[in-house]
Amino acid sequence: MLDRYNTILDELFADTDVFVVTMDWSDTPTGPPGYSTPRPTLHPDSVRWWTESDQDDPDPEFHTHTRLYADRRRWSRGCIDGLLRAVADEALVEVFIADTELRHIHHPYDGGADVILATPAERDRVRDRHTDWLSSHPAGL
Repeated sequence: MLDRYNTILDELFADTDVFVVTMDWSDTPTGPPGYSTPRPTLHPDSVRWWTESDQDDPDPEFHTHTRLYADRRRWSRGCIDGLLRAVADEALVEVFIADTELRHIHHPYDGGADVILATPAERDRVRDRHTDWLSSHPAGL
């Protein structure tokens, strides 16, 4: 599984710096995470980058604060294997890797990954190189 991820990650990010982003959430902006997560251990060099608060509900008990943590590093094969394993095991959600211009984004999840590319031509080239990874469902799901 990690080889498959690393193949596409190497293709997207070889010889570049990347942002690695993880997240957690809480019912207060600075409180402990709302669930137990290995995020601090697996992403120790990250800094809190952004907090997105949802306080639309009049009841404060339903307010949530999503916190994104990021670091910048030189891409190297295997540098996020621990994060990928945690995502596959559903111990960690909401991880993404992006080049520093945000033109290539890789968002792994427990059943696969989304790859977002800057142009349709790039998308088509990557799709054509990895047809065996695509769903066989007629709708592509």
